[in-house]
Amino acid sequence: MFLSRLLLVAASLCVLTPGVRAETSQPLSFGVINQRSVSLTAQSWNPILTYVGKKVGATLALKMGKTAPETTAMTVRGEHAFAYTNHMFTEERDRIGYKAILRMQGDPINGAIVVRDDSPIRSIADLKNRKVAFPSREAFVGYWLPMDHLLKSGVQVSEVFAGNQEGAMSQLQFGQVEAAAVNYKLLAKYAQREDFRYRAIWISEPYLDIPVMAHPSMPPKLVAAVREAFIGMNQDPEGRKALEASAEALGSKALWAFVAVEDKEYDNYRRFYRSTVVKAN
Repeated sequence: MFLSRLLLVAASLCVLTPGVRAETSQPLSFGVINQRSVSLTAQSWNPILTYVGKKVGATLALKMGKTAPETTAMTVRGEHAFAYTNHMFTEERDRIGYKAILRMQGDPINGAIVVRDDSPIRSIADLKNRKVAFPSREAFVGYWLPMDHLLKSGVQVSEVFAGNQEGAMSQLQFGQVEAAAVNYKLLAKYAQREDFRYRAIWISEPYLDIPVMAHPSMPPKLVAAVREAFIGMNQDPEGRKALEASAEALGSKALWAFVAVEDKEYDNYRRFYRSTVVKAN
């Protein structure tokens, strides 16, 4: 029953009036790219958004589609006041004007191609014409980075799209594909939770973790207030309660923490998109 109600809430958020609202008296849509299921994303992000909204005097409402391409399309259309995404650094999307303001504290992220621990596959060359699961064609570390490497290596694979990061991991875990291209840091958390053993056959160079980005129509004072509310969460008892609720939903002992970033720190994403041999769809 709880899951049904949660899915209903998530679905209702997807039909809010399109367009970003700059007035804090109106709900501000907050997009989160689909790394996990919609229900698990809602459970992990809603306590945080509720806390931040109270701190800044606004309502931050989670708004996402069922898949990463649907959620990214919302961001591209300007439907998100703020968005947790690294899908906005292509030359075309960069012109929309979203700017990175925050990221989760911790190590950078890497794209990786992994196989089950018991797989006979040992190298990228062994993947020729094999089934490889990807989250979606939107995923930076889960599609663009690994596909760029595969193409430059002259290896063609049979692409299988799972809808989100954990979907790709699950397909590999249960033997539906022979490899998966994923966010390596997220995979480690999934594997711990699911007791899944895997082996990486390729790992990309590091990139800064996924940022929270602000739409250019957002007033600078509001953006600054949102940034400070996220940064101060783990120092505020109420903020820590929200972070603990989020961690509990994910089955994690570690609490998220957020740090400020400057948009230019993500320029290596932009450089990659200018040089990749992967074609946009």
